[in-house]
Amino acid sequence: MTPGLPAPATTLRVAPAGPLSRVGEALRLAADGDTIEVLPGEYRGDVAVITQRRLTIRGVGRRPVFSADGRDAEGKAIWVVRDGDIRIENIEFRGARVADGNGAGIRFERGRLQLQRCAFFDNEMGLLSGNVESAELRIEDCEFGAAPQHAGSLHHLLYVGRIGRFILTGSHLHGGWRGHLVKSRARESTIAHNRIDDGTEGQASYEIDLPNGGLARVVGNVVGQSPRTENAVLVAFGAEAAAWPGSALVMVNNRLINRLPAGGQFLKVWPDRLPAGTPVWLVRNLTEGPGELDASGLPGQVQGNRTATAADPEPGAVPR
Repeated sequence: MTPGLPAPATTLRVAPAGPLSRVGEALRLAADGDTIEVLPGEYRGDVAVITQRRLTIRGVGRRPVFSADGRDAEGKAIWVVRDGDIRIENIEFRGARVADGNGAGIRFERGRLQLQRCAFFDNEMGLLSGNVESAELRIEDCEFGAAPQHAGSLHHLLYVGRIGRFILTGSHLHGGWRGHLVKSRARESTIAHNRIDDGTEGQASYEIDLPNGGLARVVGNVVGQSPRTENAVLVAFGAEAAAWPGSALVMVNNRLINRLPAGGQFLKVWPDRLPAGTPVWLVRNLTEGPGELDASGLPGQVQGNRTATAADPEPGAVPR
């Protein structure tokens, strides 16, 4: 190695019966720029804090499963992502429980985190982020489901704090319980080409909650509400104070399904809690079930929205 130059990147391999049998062990050896490959298997209680500035953790082959098994990192999560530019692929997180009721599969604190083909089931929070405005979270082709049904904090499947940018694409969220399927406080939220659908058995509250406004793009999704919900609203925008300046909502080409036998609201906006003149664009959305999609009296545009008929195909693959 030439003096003064960084060491070449290394790939560390974790396997249930290998010399490295836990990701926590691999993280103690990994340097910035390294890759950790994880072979198939169930890794019980393998909790960890990721402190590297650049790192990839990748499941190889059939998706490895990380079960909390009563353990946690720092009272927060199965894995805590401290900072840096981190990529996690093809990993499943299950069963996070902590004392304050916010146990997450992943707690993302700051920096840049990219997830691809990961899964989160039966966690008090699937993924929970911090509130650092420079942070960026990108989630692609992931699945979140099976919110635990026990008293305590609301168990959101995906909870994004006041970060700079959040992007969710090609993912499936279902099986909520009292909490929301997606909640984002980010300055910019792009939610595109996902299936965010609680089906007939879920009991989520909102399917998409954008409580602090922000620049929100909701495009090409299937968004479905269960008949068992306790909240008639599918998409909520601006429900809480402290809205971002420059807030706007753009909803285009979504299929919105309300399975409540009566009532329901496809979109609810709180203009009095948003910056004056916050626009809402509702364009070419398809609604199914009782309720209205309405932005009357708000700046923006409402155009080409319609109600589904018997001639429309059943919602199947995520629209593209």
